[in-house]
Amino acid sequence: MTEVAVVAFAQAPNVRRTHGTTNGVEMLVPIFDEVYTRTGLSKTDIGFWCSGSSDYLAGRAFSFISAVDAIGAFPPIHESHVEMDAAWALYEAWLKIRTGEVDTALVYGFGKSSAGELRRVLSLQLDPYTVAPLWPDSVSIAALQARLGLESGRWTEQDLAEVAARSRRDAADNPRAQFSGETDVATLLGSAPTTEPTADPTADLVADPLRRHDIAPVTDGAAVIVLASAERARDLADRPAVISGIDHRIDTPSLGARDLTTSPSTRLAGEAVGTDGVEVAELHAPFTHQELIVRDELGLGDDVRINPSGGALTGNPMFSAGLARIGEAAQRILDGDATRTLGHATSGPALQQNLVTVLERG
Repeated sequence: MTEVAVVAFAQAPNVRRTHGTTNGVEMLVPIFDEVYTRTGLSKTDIGFWCSGSSDYLAGRAFSFISAVDAIGAFPPIHESHVEMDAAWALYEAWLKIRTGEVDTALVYGFGKSSAGELRRVLSLQLDPYTVAPLWPDSVSIAALQARLGLESGRWTEQDLAEVAARSRRDAADNPRAQFSGETDVATLLGSAPTTEPTADPTADLVADPLRRHDIAPVTDGAAVIVLASAERARDLADRPAVISGIDHRIDTPSLGARDLTTSPSTRLAGEAVGTDGVEVAELHAPFTHQELIVRDELGLGDDVRINPSGGALTGNPMFSAGLARIGEAAQRILDGDATRTLGHATSGPALQQNLVTVLERG
């Protein structure tokens, strides 16, 4: 079957709030233009379009159809959509090229999280009979997961703060990141030596034991990736990032039926694609402890650089953050900084569903 490569990636700035519409058009048009310019392609050169977004988040039906305004109404296009992170739209587009149906595809995702109550909206993905009626928000569910890990000794608050500090330091070099912020672990934990009265270290708790730095910020944003068959890719990029493996798995939606401190779906997906020799890994971890889980399940050692972009903790645009992780991993190859990278995306509560992609220099 035809090999598939990433030939271009672009991402809108990650911001707290945008003034545009919830269909993402204002965010998408500039980054579409960016990948067109980078590859020399035009709209008519794209064989397949696939997007990821959420009508629940947008607050209206068929918002993804409105987003097609960013593409243009004519000539007609071959288009599809997934109601989840656009990383899964990339999987659909990858299949289209693999089967030889098309030789180019453009994948995009967008979300305006500031438009409503994000934590409440995400409760709608829970079991509609036994869990959703209780309206547990996404941060509280993640806090249950973090607490289980702390009490079982799998990680400490120091470990979580170190993840946050490293992510913020790396974000300082990424113009697309939402913010960097405090990077001192002791200060994040509220224990920095000072001549001033020390603030209550529990004052920054959002959902015990998660502090503000443990949680990805509410973010508006969008991302786009251009895929091409390996043969076509050589004409579009100097160093195309070939997708050597991609797999996604899912765990039970019943929170009480699985060990929340592990992620079997991540492990199985990682085993399917093979993670040996990975130099850089972009992990979609909206909470500090989730990075530790994913890293452990994928068997990534200390020699692997994790989230050099800053990761989701410094900008987590809903329904495009996972696609952006794959894009950031591919960009390392496109720029010539690495030869084998990994991109990870997650969806659902407490790392319920996970997708892992390994890319290599073509």
